[in-house]
Amino acid sequence: MTNFKYYKISKTKKIRYLCKYYKKNLYIVFLHGFMSDLEGEKPKVFLKYAKKNKLGFLAIEYSGHGKSSGEFTKGNISKWTSDTRVLIKNIIKKNDFVLIGSSMGSWISLNQFKYFKKQIKGFLGIGSAPEFLEKIMWKKFTKKMKAETKKKGVYNLEHGGYEYPITYQLIKDGRKNKILHKKINLQIPITMIHGSKDTTVPVSFSRKVLKLFTNAKKKLVTIKNGDHSLFNKKLQKKIIRELDLIFN
Repeated sequence: MTNFKYYKISKTKKIRYLCKYYKKNLYIVFLHGFMSDLEGEKPKVFLKYAKKNKLGFLAIEYSGHGKSSGEFTKGNISKWTSDTRVLIKNIIKKNDFVLIGSSMGSWISLNQFKYFKKQIKGFLGIGSAPEFLEKIMWKKFTKKMKAETKKKGVYNLEHGGYEYPITYQLIKDGRKNKILHKKINLQIPITMIHGSKDTTVPVSFSRKVLKLFTNAKKKLVTIKNGDHSLFNKKLQKKIIRELDLIFN
């Protein structure tokens, strides 16, 4: 994929991002999931959609992910929220935008409302996972796993054929970023898309996100037999249709 750029946040920190500028002052901001990057299908599909509809586009790769600088084990929700805030502020500037959050990206998206409430014109969540660190991951840890995490500072969790280095500072920081009790009063379209067979993050998390919004045009789309990834060719078309409804 072309158009990758790097934004220098500090002398030692560079964030990789994908951006396409258009004359219209409306953007799509795509935020990926936990230990993901910008090499997958979702950024490509949403960039294509933006080009077709002459919208601006920004996708952000958090520090410690993909080819952005930094170590994953030193990252957390606060830092990834900050990465996102800095790039939106300096690249999109005062323009309006619609957020698309995938899994953890929905948590990072929700954290942006306190900074850009007037600029956000819609929110599409895919397999949304706010507060998953405590409510899903840490909850499933055994006493032995928790003890090792606290003692060593990190636990290498095997899941779905991958190994995730889960640090205790990440868990503790997640507790500081609780968002599911904070109401957001906005008259904008909010759509949550979730697979009925998602074994990673239950559909109840998307329902909790919708409950946060007052006065919004809210919609839950449950994909029959859908898993957490929700992005085969058939589902891409369905997600794009829902995105169309947000913009129109």
